[in-house]
Amino acid sequence: MVRKMTQQQPTAAWHRQFVLDLLPAGSVGAEIGVHQGDFSQVILDVVSPALLHLIDPWHHEPSPTYEKAWYGGQAEQGQQEMDARYAGVLARFDDAIRTGTVVVHRGASDEVLGGLSDGSLDWVYIDGNHLYEFAATDLALSLAKVRVGGLITGDDYAEGGWWEGGVKRAVDEFAGTAPVRQVEIRNGQYVFERLPG
Repeated sequence: MVRKMTQQQPTAAWHRQFVLDLLPAGSVGAEIGVHQGDFSQVILDVVSPALLHLIDPWHHEPSPTYEKAWYGGQAEQGQQEMDARYAGVLARFDDAIRTGTVVVHRGASDEVLGGLSDGSLDWVYIDGNHLYEFAATDLALSLAKVRVGGLITGDDYAEGGWWEGGVKRAVDEFAGTAPVRQVEIRNGQYVFERLPG
């Protein structure tokens, strides 16, 4: 079944439509890198997951490395802006949090994912820190947390960017070493199925 987004949903999510079509309704998933929750809202509206873990540290990175990142130089008010984004996400998803459909985790993805049970997720969508070492860690942890047959997917599979192609490098290495099957790479999105092993 193809589920289409409505015109009211963020246009930034249209290039992810094919990913959304692969996520099963009533599933348990996690989004790493929430920002202000725009794509989180689309996931809730389109996929209707039974449980959605939203994972983000909402931590300002003052290093020059992050000058062009939303959570670095693009956050002109520093940590105050990150705190406001976190508060905005809590307010935005208040009803879903109250019903237990959404759980918001404010913390580093390696710590939060590490605290989830192995094989407890049907899918993970990775859009966190794009530097190679962080992307590689998110992929490795997602492999452990996603059930066999589940999906590991994410954003910004491309050369360049302020992260200097770190996501693409990590994904290419993951594809060559992990027990996964490449489902599709398109529009900067990647999707892998978790295989036994």
